[in-house]
Amino acid sequence: MSSYVPPHLRKSSAATATTTTTTKTTTATSATLENHKLNSNSINNAFSNAASPRRNSTNNHSQPSRALAVPNVVFPQWKPSERVLRLKPEQIEEVRLRLNVDVTVTPDSPAAPAPIESFTDMCLDASIMKDIAIHEYSTPTSIQAQAMPVALSGRDLLGCAETGSGKTAAFTIPMIQHCIAQPSVRRGDGPLALVLAPTRELAQQIEKEVKAFSQSLESFRTAIVVGGTNISDQRSELRAGVEIVVATPGRFIDHLQQGNTSLTRISYVVLDEADRMLDMGFEPQIREVMHNLPEKHQTLLFSATMPVEIEALAQEYLTNPVQVKVGKVSSPTENVSQTLEKITENEKIDRLLSLLVEEAALAENLGHPFPLTIVFVERKTRCDEVAEALVAQGLNAVALHGGRTQSEREGALRDFRHGPTNILVATDVASRGLDVTGVAHVVNLDLPKTMEDYVHRIGRTGRAGSTGRATSFYTDRDMFLVSQIRKAIADVQSGNTVAFATGKVARRKEREAAIAQKEARISQSKLSPTSINVEDKYKYMIAPAMIKKEGSADDAWDD
Repeated sequence: MSSYVPPHLRKSSAATATTTTTTKTTTATSATLENHKLNSNSINNAFSNAASPRRNSTNNHSQPSRALAVPNVVFPQWKPSERVLRLKPEQIEEVRLRLNVDVTVTPDSPAAPAPIESFTDMCLDASIMKDIAIHEYSTPTSIQAQAMPVALSGRDLLGCAETGSGKTAAFTIPMIQHCIAQPSVRRGDGPLALVLAPTRELAQQIEKEVKAFSQSLESFRTAIVVGGTNISDQRSELRAGVEIVVATPGRFIDHLQQGNTSLTRISYVVLDEADRMLDMGFEPQIREVMHNLPEKHQTLLFSATMPVEIEALAQEYLTNPVQVKVGKVSSPTENVSQTLEKITENEKIDRLLSLLVEEAALAENLGHPFPLTIVFVERKTRCDEVAEALVAQGLNAVALHGGRTQSEREGALRDFRHGPTNILVATDVASRGLDVTGVAHVVNLDLPKTMEDYVHRIGRTGRAGSTGRATSFYTDRDMFLVSQIRKAIADVQSGNTVAFATGKVARRKEREAAIAQKEARISQSKLSPTSINVEDKYKYMIAPAMIKKEGSADDAWDD
């Protein structure tokens, strides 16, 4: 029986095989290489042999046919409405300009499909259209208008869009349409489509959206496969057969190793928040999955930024992709008001309490609800400490960090989204991916280490055209980052293009520069004890034109 062998055990398995007799060595070595080789069969056979229904047979020659035959993949010939097909090239470019969409195709590739500004013109399945109407989706967002036609046409896609742009629906709706066209999933089959996401919370949001647009379909099953939850329940779901799996990379590999699922029928793959997954160390798991996929599959890669690591990943696993970029990718929206306030470390919590108690009183006097607020802190223990201090002041606050159980985290997010909680105290787990409607204020009690992480944090507010505020407390240790923020604001106000490098290498260099600046400041203070009092507090409206950056790193506790 062929079985999945994790990479770190493959060499030892091969070595063990060579200790047998000469005849057996040749056979065993060949089998080992065949079974452990990084191709689609090694993983795919693991589940099909172990869990697929089998017919009783006494004839050894019929053994290879025991596993269910894998149905052929169907890539339907999709066409938009006649109105869209009649669009001239200049009209298509005019639409893209209006949507603020930039489209690039590889040389010698066909032109990208035209953007479509109406769900009706996309010619979707009737059941999907019904669910779109139920959820009151009237007009596609910019990323949906361009990315959905690309995905529906069967092309690989490299998508970049600012936060709150609606990109989840941009890959979810075409994914459901693709699955509808495939032969039915049987018990023992692997899924038809796979979405990999960096965190449990993001995976849960994606699963919710998949269910929203497939609720009118009969027997359409989706499984969420993440750490922190009961693996036996996931095992039962996977073995029963599902159309779509939404997973974090580590837990999905666990199920492949245990033979609970396979890749044999996957023909639609989405890597969401790919830059974040690389930051969190999931590149080996991503490569393990991508190397073992069937030859015929469509890949969609979404990333908030385009560092060299993502470009390399796209070049390796996407075939002639259409690159779709919408707006100022991963930059703070122009209607986020930012306040920087210098303060000592010991004064931070008292100042936070004063700020939020004052806001609560103001909201009460005006007869308004307390504005949804996220408070970012550096450490898990501080997260709990701050939440308890806020509750002691009569405010409705809850903590969200990697040290809490999955059910506690789900409960915290549910209470924050739907009440009664209106203050979420969080580590960087909430700085990317989480789309909570109506967040009005972001407070950085502790500033992050890098500019890109800062921008991701404040990107939780001012989403989808709404206005928002960001208040950041800083100390002397944060001066390098504060100088970057101030320079970005000044450059934008002067009409200059703002840009900073992204990716792991860029972040390392930024940290090194911060350390060098700190050491220089210490040396200078020893030479000249006189300190210069710089303006401690000021407020700007930010409109960063072209800020380029990559996703924030997070505690790599998700699997």
